[in-house]
Amino acid sequence: MALMVHLKTVAHLRGKGDKIAKVTFRGLSFYSRVAENCEEVAHFNEMFRWPIASRLDGNEMLEIQVYNYSKVFSNRLVGTFCMVLQKVAQEGHLELTDTLIDDNNTSIKTNVTIEIKYQSMDGTVGVWSDGEFLDVPDDRDGMFAFETDSLLSGQSHGSGTSPGRSLQGSIPTFRKAGKGVFSAMKLGKIKISKDDHRKADEPAVLDMEDLDRKAIRLAGSLDPDTISLASVTAVTTNVSNKRSKPDIKMEPSSGRPVDYQISITVIEARQLIGLNMDPVVCVEIGDDKKYTSMKESTNCPYYNEYFVFDFHVPPDVMFDKIIKLSVIHSKNLLRSGTLVGTFKMDVGTVYSQPEHQFYHKWAILSDPDDITAGCKGYIKCDIAVVGKGDNIKTPHKANETDEDDIEGNLLLPEGIPAERQWARFYVKIYRAEGLPKMNTSIMANVKKAFIGENRDLVDPYVQVQFAGQKGKTSVQKSSYEPIWNEQVIFTELFPPLCKRIKVQIRDSDKVNDVAIGTHFIDLRKISNDGDKGFLPTLGPAWANMYGSTRQYTLMDEHQDLNEGLGEGVSFRARLLLSIAVEILDTTSPEIISSTEVQVEPVSNISESATGKIDEFFLFGAFLEATMIDRKIGDKTISFEITIGNYGNQIDGVSKPSSKKKKKDGENEEEESELIQNSSEDEADEDGDLVSVSSTPLMKPVITDRNYFHLPYFEKKPCVYIKSWWQDQRRRLYNSNMMDKIADKLEEGLNDVQEIIKTEKAFPERRLRGVLEELSVGCSRFVALANKDVNQAGRTKLDRERLKSCMREMDSMGQQAKQIRTQVKKNTVRDKLKLVQNFLQKLRFLADEPQHSIPDVFVWMMSNNKRIAYARIPSKDILYSIVDEETGKDCGKVKAVFLKLPGKKGFGPAGWTVQAKLELYLWLGLNKQRKDFLNGLPNGFEEVKAAKMGPGIHSVPPVSLVYNMKQVFQLRAHMYQARSLFAADSSGLSDPFARVFFSTHSQVTEVLSETLCPTWDQLLVFDDVELFGEASELRDDPPIIVVEIYDQDTVGKAEFIGRTFAKPTIKMCDEHYGPPRFPPQLEYYQVYRGNCTAGELLAAFELLQIGQGGRADLPPLEGPTDSERGPILPVPLGIRPVLSRYRIEVLFWGLRDLKRINLAQVDRPRVDIECAGRGVQSVLIQNYKKNPNFSTLVKWFEVDLPENELLHPPLNIRVVDCRAFGRYILVGSHAVTSLRRFIYCTPDKTSNNWATAGDIIVNMDTEPSVRKMDTVVKLDATSDAVVKVDMTEEESDKKKKKKKKKGGMEEEDETDERVLDWWSKYFASIETLKETLRAQEAAQAEAEEREDLEIAAEAADIKPDDLLLKGSKTKEKGKEKKSAKDKKKGQAADGSEKRPVKAKVDELLVYNKELESEYGNFEDWLHTFNLYRGKAGDDDEHALDDDRIVGRFKGSLCMYKLPLSEEITREAGFDPNMGMFQSIPHNDPINVLVRVYVVRATDLHPADINGKADPYVVIKLGKSEVKDKENYISKQLNPVFGKSFDIEATFPMESMLTVSVYDWDLVGTDDLIGETKIDLENRFYSKYRATCGISSNYSVHGYNVWRDPMKPSQILAKLCKDGKIDGPNYGPGGKVKVANRIFMGPTEIEDENGLKKQTEEHLALTVLNHWEEIPRVGCKLVPEHVETRPLLNPDKPGIEQGRIEMWVDMFPMDMPAPGPAIDISPRKPKRYELRVIIWNTDEVILEDDDYFTGEKSSDIFVRGWLKGQQEDKQDTDVHYHSLTGEGNFNWRFVFPFDYLMAEEKIVISKKESMFSWDETEYKIPPRLTLQVWDADHFSADDFLGAIELDLNRFPRGAKTAKQCSLDMIRNEQELPTISIFKQKRVKGWWPFVARDENDEMELTGKVEAELHLVTAEEAEKSPVGLGRNEPDPLEKPNRPDTSLMWFLSPLKSIRYFIWHNYRWLILKVLGLILLLLMLGLFLYSIPGYLVKKILGA
Repeated sequence: MALMVHLKTVAHLRGKGDKIAKVTFRGLSFYSRVAENCEEVAHFNEMFRWPIASRLDGNEMLEIQVYNYSKVFSNRLVGTFCMVLQKVAQEGHLELTDTLIDDNNTSIKTNVTIEIKYQSMDGTVGVWSDGEFLDVPDDRDGMFAFETDSLLSGQSHGSGTSPGRSLQGSIPTFRKAGKGVFSAMKLGKIKISKDDHRKADEPAVLDMEDLDRKAIRLAGSLDPDTISLASVTAVTTNVSNKRSKPDIKMEPSSGRPVDYQISITVIEARQLIGLNMDPVVCVEIGDDKKYTSMKESTNCPYYNEYFVFDFHVPPDVMFDKIIKLSVIHSKNLLRSGTLVGTFKMDVGTVYSQPEHQFYHKWAILSDPDDITAGCKGYIKCDIAVVGKGDNIKTPHKANETDEDDIEGNLLLPEGIPAERQWARFYVKIYRAEGLPKMNTSIMANVKKAFIGENRDLVDPYVQVQFAGQKGKTSVQKSSYEPIWNEQVIFTELFPPLCKRIKVQIRDSDKVNDVAIGTHFIDLRKISNDGDKGFLPTLGPAWANMYGSTRQYTLMDEHQDLNEGLGEGVSFRARLLLSIAVEILDTTSPEIISSTEVQVEPVSNISESATGKIDEFFLFGAFLEATMIDRKIGDKTISFEITIGNYGNQIDGVSKPSSKKKKKDGENEEEESELIQNSSEDEADEDGDLVSVSSTPLMKPVITDRNYFHLPYFEKKPCVYIKSWWQDQRRRLYNSNMMDKIADKLEEGLNDVQEIIKTEKAFPERRLRGVLEELSVGCSRFVALANKDVNQAGRTKLDRERLKSCMREMDSMGQQAKQIRTQVKKNTVRDKLKLVQNFLQKLRFLADEPQHSIPDVFVWMMSNNKRIAYARIPSKDILYSIVDEETGKDCGKVKAVFLKLPGKKGFGPAGWTVQAKLELYLWLGLNKQRKDFLNGLPNGFEEVKAAKMGPGIHSVPPVSLVYNMKQVFQLRAHMYQARSLFAADSSGLSDPFARVFFSTHSQVTEVLSETLCPTWDQLLVFDDVELFGEASELRDDPPIIVVEIYDQDTVGKAEFIGRTFAKPTIKMCDEHYGPPRFPPQLEYYQVYRGNCTAGELLAAFELLQIGQGGRADLPPLEGPTDSERGPILPVPLGIRPVLSRYRIEVLFWGLRDLKRINLAQVDRPRVDIECAGRGVQSVLIQNYKKNPNFSTLVKWFEVDLPENELLHPPLNIRVVDCRAFGRYILVGSHAVTSLRRFIYCTPDKTSNNWATAGDIIVNMDTEPSVRKMDTVVKLDATSDAVVKVDMTEEESDKKKKKKKKKGGMEEEDETDERVLDWWSKYFASIETLKETLRAQEAAQAEAEEREDLEIAAEAADIKPDDLLLKGSKTKEKGKEKKSAKDKKKGQAADGSEKRPVKAKVDELLVYNKELESEYGNFEDWLHTFNLYRGKAGDDDEHALDDDRIVGRFKGSLCMYKLPLSEEITREAGFDPNMGMFQSIPHNDPINVLVRVYVVRATDLHPADINGKADPYVVIKLGKSEVKDKENYISKQLNPVFGKSFDIEATFPMESMLTVSVYDWDLVGTDDLIGETKIDLENRFYSKYRATCGISSNYSVHGYNVWRDPMKPSQILAKLCKDGKIDGPNYGPGGKVKVANRIFMGPTEIEDENGLKKQTEEHLALTVLNHWEEIPRVGCKLVPEHVETRPLLNPDKPGIEQGRIEMWVDMFPMDMPAPGPAIDISPRKPKRYELRVIIWNTDEVILEDDDYFTGEKSSDIFVRGWLKGQQEDKQDTDVHYHSLTGEGNFNWRFVFPFDYLMAEEKIVISKKESMFSWDETEYKIPPRLTLQVWDADHFSADDFLGAIELDLNRFPRGAKTAKQCSLDMIRNEQELPTISIFKQKRVKGWWPFVARDENDEMELTGKVEAELHLVTAEEAEKSPVGLGRNEPDPLEKPNRPDTSLMWFLSPLKSIRYFIWHNYRWLILKVLGLILLLLMLGLFLYSIPGYLVKKILGA
């Protein structure tokens, strides 16, 4: 889609003169060329083109303005023509002539003739003739039909040039590498179709608001908030279509080893599965293993152990290492223990987390041998990965309450579900091709002699590595084309936490197997986790492998490359593979439960599965080969190009043999048919076209001392190769489209940053333009990508990727449109960040995981050795008929720099260029070959190979002969360079620049001893010959390479850096004048390897020499300086305009100067130099005695450029004046930007100078939540009252019983006596954490608000209305803001959410250094580091600290002369001090320094056991305090709680060093880390960092005022120093300072509770709000604790821990301060926990009886406090409980030390028998009770356990019945109690254990009573253990059997028999009685009867 305007003429002009026209559409303006000396008619005849994204709307306007052009003054408007494009939108074409209107809207005679064309995307509006824009190939025989049908059917290609290229074609786009300053008015030309472009040679000027004042102002009529500027970007000028942009960074960054440190803290484990285990955690990274200590018999061990692993490996290797955490049960010296569960994650996953760390997260353990089992427990740990220069912010450690929620804090990256499932990863390996020889040919001959046949010299197999496991295929003996057809199966949790699968082809060998090639598969690229995503899938597709060159040598120096480290320098092989994943259903019975890797055979796949094989054609032309390193300059040189193995001279292939074609399933007829089809004239010779892959040998010619060049003058050698690959171009095409959109976006973003950086106008317009382009690009992608969908060989991944790319691009386009509407001046930066995310996403999407055509390698061969190479991705040079799909370098000339292979390219060797080629490459299908020469510069004839038969004209040429030659003169205006790299040991360089252009080179003069040389030199290159058409060269000159070197007296010059530039070109028929000439100076970023090494300020112009010879060129001024000899200076029009400035220098002093050549510095002096002028300080007579200067201020005047960006650097040098007039350089510093020192007069009208009206500031007594009301605009006149809401906390300070966050009871907390400094500290830490949380919430809220805005914009509501209706977001957001601005450390309005805090006075805890909060305290005294010695070769100055030899303290102030009067007339102005008024004197001053060290956290372990024994050492000047005897044993988080007093004299002793050392019994103590604090800057700072100001004033108690000066005295002094009125204390608690009135309380309580009147509260209120005082106000440093990182010089840049501390300073001439505050660590309180076990019930029965087989248990209960397992206590045994009931009445007594504030038990014990001293542990208070079954001969059986956290455990049930498993299961929901509050608790608790299926089961219940007493109470009422005295418990009432049955066997037998056969016995007895009675009856009845009868 595009709008084209053809501006033909402007007629009826008045008066003679130059005219220029400006055409504007949608805010993007083009300027025409200047029509010179036109009288009546101006003939412009120019074409302008706008690529447009959205459809042309009928109401849009086109505006043409005609100006009278003036070189000197601004242009005057003749008239304007505006037109509504309604008709154009309907019809698509319009020609018209119409009159202009002038400023007063009246029409004038002048008229304009234009033609407008518009082509919409869907082709609905008029069609242009094909030939005009799109070079449609003349399709003679239908060979193009299949390609172009889909394209030209109307869907696409309205304009033929895509947005991707059109903007480069039509708008001259200016590219800058790095930081160009002037990207404005440059010229380019509007490229029209080929036949047209000789007419249109005139320049089109492009408008962009610019510094050079000649720019024409943007149209004022348009609403500036809606204007977009599309690509106006500018290596450095108009890139046309023939050349592509060179890459400036040279050195390979990957493959280079870097330092990494991985720290892992294993805190605890929970819910481990298994009974009564002794768990150990093993931490394994790669091959390093470390173990924690063993914790006995517990399922939830607490370790808190810290491990550090150090690595020095390349990043890729590091991030692929697997971190494995495993829990092992009962490991000891003899047995390795059994594995409970493991957790795996790769290092890369951790590194990609925010802050590179997981903090306090729970890892889920799973069993690798049994995947059906589920979760085996959790480990809580911290994992952090630190690379060099990363700093880890540890979240503040304080009470851990919320982290017990396991599910909410799992150790998983965001977006990964908590329940991960097991999955199988199938990696199918089919076959490989093109393997290299892996044996020398001698060996081959030996083998042949023995075996008698010639075999392939390689035995390959494939090894696959994933998630720490390896699988291998079988070995295929002797095969270059092995076929495996096997699959390797991994079983791993899905989604896996390991990013890459490593596939490696290896050669099996008897001695050692070597890698042939390695390929990494990134799972993120072959899957998508969105809701429409897909599981990882790949292929079947060929993966190309690259590595070392293909010659086989026994010791391959580049073997690393084959292992996948670094960039491969040659094709090695390609492997056909596929990947699939299936999620397992772990419930199904037939599943294999182990995760062992399996290898199985798979069936073969058909040939066509990977795509149809097609013939590709690669053509290359070498237009220039220069900058060839002189080491190889004496041998002949040729260049070889290879693609895959085609073209390789060693074992290359030419064409697949017929055997192969059969195999490929294309029988001969098909093949011949293809050839027939391709075209008649090609058919004959095409079949046997021989590839030419290398250029002829040629001897180099010398260019200069360092480099040679090959004499490719008019004859340019060519190469061409035919190769056969599967046709998978679609993949590359899509990737190319995305790459182009991304390149465009990146360039646009660089532009916007550039505009912001150089503070030019309207960055927002440019950003809108960028977004517009992005949305066009995205919609274009969606239109084009969905083609060739049914092509052969499309895999599942192709389909899925296409879908997801289309979705992503579509949504990106939508978002870009939305964001575009929100870009306003104030939101540019935020939106810029958002758009940068798009860029990353685009780059990620564009990377195609399935390869197709291998990359192209260009090798420079000398003497048959391979010297240097370049690797060119095949997609970059792939041709397509559709412009967007073409590779960015296809058919373009690219400057290619060859580099050394492999490790040779690291470091300095990699910075020097081996050779620079101007190379033209084209790769495409052989049948599309006819266009392959189109992109070459015109004007050549082809030379064919001589051997060819008839039909020669379609054979590619072997060389090109250029018969058109242009002669130019190049003028390089080398003005200056700055911030260069220090290359000499003095810390300076002796730089000179060498300029290369084509085959010429020249050097500037050498300037000695400077890092900021101003060469001011013009280098003239005469008679530069360039081949090709003049018009094309004008557009597209070759690049200029500038290299900067350091001259050494001996040896060769050392390389400093390199940059590229493009010259501005003037053809001989053009006028040398504005706006293009003379060219402007620009900044070019200089690179050394991948690092920046300074910038160069220069301009380059290339002037064509016509018939008249050099006489026609603009004249050169001769050398003006007689001193400089024949050196030409930069001419006047180019060098900047200068003004007079005065620079004042404040010389304060020098610090920490190191020895120079072993001699101490004694009499130093500072020399300041800027632009050739300078000033020297006075000499310091004796540096040791007083390192300060006696004269403070000096000044000098200098001429500097008007434009601040061009200001030269200012050099500070320190020299030492030795005897006999010798000077020795000590060190130097270059101030690169003087902007921050420019003095600007204070603006009297601004609000700070408010004079009228007093402003009342009503304060609350404590700086609590500041609501938004405080931020009121204070006008000069208003009587605004700033009100701050009172907090309710005051009123009911002591009434309510409030809960502190820890949940402790408040009664004892508010009691003043209990409060100590630590209460204050912990309260403050809570606040800090809340503030951080609030900030996070605020961020989230801001994002939410943004979404609301987006929605609102769509619906046209004002966002505010929406917010007022809906949420309170607005207010909250504002509060957050004010809280953040004021840094009061209070959480914003969180009060309703959190328990109300106790009223504890707080201090401020900074989680960083204090100086970073206050700008390094450089408010008036700046510190400049002095450097000496060579700069390190490492990345970005990481080693610069070693080069610091001292520091210069002082300041600068510069201003333009003359200065306004009123400043110098002010009262008390001291002319000697210049702008540095009211600066204290720098005489030595004695100071008492009081250092408080609170604690250290996360120290790096220094001992073998992974711990350290830290102590503090404090150094200041010569005094050193070692606290060695108070070291803290085996602690990595020691609490020191100490204060140290040191007396010092500033300035001699001003650098305070606080170090933490590790105490060692033998040998010297090791430094763990240290931090340095510059006390002097703090002491003199206006922020008053001497003693922090607390928030409340009190004279006693824990918050006592520390400063010897009371608040009122401090305030009075501040007012006096700042010359402001006040303080005036008024009645009613008011005080007035300047014109602000503050309120506050006026009473104070002393120790006895008496109230007194005082002004201190008022004064303190003012101090706490000092920043609101006009003119002098600033934030005063509050009472605080700062957290400083500890660094160790041996491990630069890696934090070794942090230390929390603060420093107070008191001048000795003031009254002495009071005693130091006591911050000694809280002593733990001694408690005794008494646990009475009354009864148990329902305990499961474990034993079977011998005789009766009856179930019973011999129950006993065991208990201990966590961490004190060795003091475990057991009850007696209740034998033979048959019901599970046990009666004990048994008392356990556990004494322990407890820290209330931290909720931890403190245990001191020796770690082992060999330990020297006891180690202190802090452990959460947890009571464990277990129930056991006692056995006499075997081990006791564990039945169940319960663990109670004494701070929060469920209340016991009243009866055994109510006690259930739910008390454990729903622990979170149930109300909990704390024994520290309740003191006494009784109830029933359940015992639980896990059964075989890991389910919790109830195994018993216990009735217990817990009673907590303090040590004093315990002494008063002691109790006995068990049932002993004192206070004995009564004996339990147990049935007798519980005695041992063998003591009274009868009893127990009786009991048994009775117990079991009771009823039987009773029945039997009854029966017996009956029988007895019956018997007796029968026995006695006869007698009785007889008696009766006898009547006795």
